Amino acid sequence: MLNKFTLLFFVLLAMLVSFAAYSHGVDDGTKQFLMQNQGVAFVPFLYIGAKHMVTGYDHLLFLVGVIFFLYRTKDVIIYVSLFTLGHSLTLLFGVLANIQVNAYLIDAIIGLSIVYKGFDNLGGFQRVLGRQPNTKLAVLIFGLFHGFGLATKLQEFKFSEEGLLENLLAFNLGVEIGQFLALSLVLILLSIWRRFDSYMQFSTVTNTLLMSGGLMLTMLQLTGYFLS
Repeated sequence: MLNKFTLLFFVLLAMLVSFAAYSHGVDDGTKQFLMQNQGVAFVPFLYIGAKHMVTGYDHLLFLVGVIFFLYRTKDVIIYVSLFTLGHSLTLLFGVLANIQVNAYLIDAIIGLSIVYKGFDNLGGFQRVLGRQPNTKLAVLIFGLFHGFGLATKLQEFKFSEEGLLENLLAFNLGVEIGQFLALSLVLILLSIWRRFDSYMQFSTVTNTLLMSGGLMLTMLQLTGYFLS
């Protein structure tokens, strides 16, 4: 029988799964600012980066999958650092080098990264392939795609070249702050839930929900790609 905490976690996870398929937009106020801003605006870009990550449900769902079976703080730091390294590199390089990538396809791959991690957590690769792929390398590679996803969102606004590097660094720092805050909450919830037997009992359901959310996001983005 579900205890209250387990039920709360499933409700929150279901909300993330639902939002993952329909989020990732930028509000009108942020759009207007990005398109009209001239010069260095460190604090506003810091805030925009943090807000984007806190509301970036696809990124958070992937990280939930990454840390779901990580019990040691050292392992959490290693995996989150690899993800951070990946998305920081492609966020900065993608915008500065003006690499144009289709936003629908990138977001579809981000959706697949969630499916991948849920499938991995369910032991799917062991059963299908008979071996475990390098999880650290996978997190780094998917981090690169998540960074391109962030870069494509920024490139849509074609904002001023003046102060571009400083603003990008501020945005990236904001992303890391937002990631830290959101991930801290997730870790607190998981650490509490792990005290109950239901954590392992419902691990299959949880990771199936992750896969469902990733698949919903992927199909939504592919539909947008073919209709655009």
